[in-house]
Amino acid sequence: MKQNVLNTDLSGKVAVVTGAGGVLCSYFSLVLARAGAKVALLGRHIENISEVHKQIIDEGGIAKPYVCDVLDKARCEEVASLIEKDFGKCDILINGAGGNNPKATTDKEYYEDGDIFKDDIKTFFNLSTEGVEGVFNLNFLGTLIPTQVFAKQMVGREGCSILNVSSMNAFTPLTKIPAYSGAKSAVSNFTQRLAVHFSKVGIRVNAIAPGFFSTKQNAKLLFNDDGTPTPRTGKILNATPMGRFGKTEELEGGLLFLLDNKASGFITGVVLPIDGGFSAYSGV
Repeated sequence: MKQNVLNTDLSGKVAVVTGAGGVLCSYFSLVLARAGAKVALLGRHIENISEVHKQIIDEGGIAKPYVCDVLDKARCEEVASLIEKDFGKCDILINGAGGNNPKATTDKEYYEDGDIFKDDIKTFFNLSTEGVEGVFNLNFLGTLIPTQVFAKQMVGREGCSILNVSSMNAFTPLTKIPAYSGAKSAVSNFTQRLAVHFSKVGIRVNAIAPGFFSTKQNAKLLFNDDGTPTPRTGKILNATPMGRFGKTEELEGGLLFLLDNKASGFITGVVLPIDGGFSAYSGV
C-alpha cells in the first residue's frame, strides 16, 4: 500500500464512504484504505464502486462495495447491518454523496428585462421545483439519513468521526446554482449542529469545503470543446489567489487531519476550506 501524506494510521477502523463512486470520494476511499481502514464503498451504481473496490484490493487494501441509495433509509439500515457483519461497527462516516442537476441551474447570472416572460431559457422564475427538491434532498437528506443510520453504531464509542463534504458555495453562493448553494450551506450548518449534539458521546463531526477542482464532472463547465477555458473559468481563477484549480490529492491532508484523533482530537464542528484562498478573497 502507498503511504499517506500524514502517516495517519487508521488500522482496525471501519470507514463508510457514501458517494464512493464519484471523483472525489473514490479518491477519499483509496486514501482511507492506504491508511489501514477497512472501507465500505456505498454508491448507487455497482460498476462505479466496483472499480474503486478493485483499485483498493489491487493495492493490498481492504474494501467491499455495497449498492445503496442514501435517500432510502431502509436500504441504508440494511447495508449498515451487512457492513457490521462484514467488518464491524462503523468508526468513520464520510458523507460524500451529493451533486447538482441541470434542472436546478439557471442559464443567466443576472436578471434582464423581459426574462420573466421567457420560456426558452431557464430563469429563476421557471426553475423546476422537482429539480431543486432533488438537489436539496441529495445533498442535505443524503447527509442526514446516513448519519442517522451509522451514528447508531458510533454512540458511546470513543474515537469515532463523521466528515461531511460541504463546498465553497456554503460560504458565498455562486451564480446559476441556487439549489446546490443552499443545500451545501445547509450541510455546513448541519455539521455544526451534529458536532454539538454528539459532543458528549465520543463522536467528532467536521466538514471539508473543497474549492474549485478540475474533474471529469465539471469539465464542460470549465473548458470549451477545444480545451480553451470558458468565461466562468476565468472568473474562478481571478477570484482564487493561488491562481489555479486544486488537485484532487491536495484534499488528502485535510481529510486525514480531521479524521486523526491524535492530530485533531479537540476539533469538532469546523468546516475546513481547501480552496486556494477563494473564501478569503474579497475581490479587491
